[in-house]
Amino acid sequence: MRTFTITTMVLALLVGGATAQETHGVAPLSPVETVQVAYVPITKFGTLYVAAEMGLFEKYGLDVQINRVASGTEAIAFLEQGQIDVGGIAIVVSLWNGWAQGLDLRVIAPGGLEPFEDSPTKLMLRTELADTVTEIADLRGRTVAVAGGPGSGGEYLAAKALERGGLTIRDVNLVNVGNPDIPISFESGAIDAGILGAPFADQAESSGAAVPFATDLTPGLMTVAFVGSGRFVQERPEVAQRFALALLEAARLMQGDDALSDEVIDAFLAYLPGATPEGLRTGAPIVFDPNQGIPVDGLADVERTHRENGRTAYETPIDLVDVVDESFVDWALGVLGTHE
Repeated sequence: MRTFTITTMVLALLVGGATAQETHGVAPLSPVETVQVAYVPITKFGTLYVAAEMGLFEKYGLDVQINRVASGTEAIAFLEQGQIDVGGIAIVVSLWNGWAQGLDLRVIAPGGLEPFEDSPTKLMLRTELADTVTEIADLRGRTVAVAGGPGSGGEYLAAKALERGGLTIRDVNLVNVGNPDIPISFESGAIDAGILGAPFADQAESSGAAVPFATDLTPGLMTVAFVGSGRFVQERPEVAQRFALALLEAARLMQGDDALSDEVIDAFLAYLPGATPEGLRTGAPIVFDPNQGIPVDGLADVERTHRENGRTAYETPIDLVDVVDESFVDWALGVLGTHE
């Protein structure tokens, strides 16, 4: 694993009259506690980057070591082996299967959420079909492309779009096509519809190959989360509380005009290889909930959809009490209060 060195930026960022260095009556841990975190480098883990670069972890007595990994599967393996305490990972089918088998991990805080409106991720329709395919139900028997294959996030989004027309993934010919190849597949006529996000949806539309067909498929959905190992959650609750508090403070520094401040952009750049300030400022919007609520109902829907689509290795619904621990976010809200 590659470990980044955490640097403290002593910033006088005013939030409700308090600087980022105030501890809000919470004593920093002494001695300092080390927290090993693995993350997949995407923008939805922005609260982690901001909390690290703005010194929010350090002020609560946490030495957070942030390790970049190639995939959520790798992070889950490290969590199981006890090599890390927290993973920033996507909630995918393999994780649900693990929970069904007793995997001792808990969702302790959300990552970035899907926009509540004007999401850049859409179901696109091949332009040539616009006159004959006028509603979702008309996709029955048609070829629909998603990136990621069975049990992927793309398949879940396709399932949610098809639900609007009373269809399931079994009513269409679902094919796995990489995001960059979907616009080309529209142009060649190989696919009839597909799930696409920015910039590929814009590319397909601007070329005239496809048009938006269904939008805002999953408003406010949490597709990624911070997941703690059972040992971390159960044996080090005071550490997990302060970790969640730092994430909550970070989320509040990323609201409104501050979401694209120079300090926030710099924090993102420190953990996203290849990212540019321009790309971050003009990229797809992400919601960082200032109250860091874990959308349990949305998680339950993801689990239900994959299970009913036959993508899980079990049939009995999972009790989300065994998946989510909201106590750390609740504790943090007790410290900072609810953001109105």
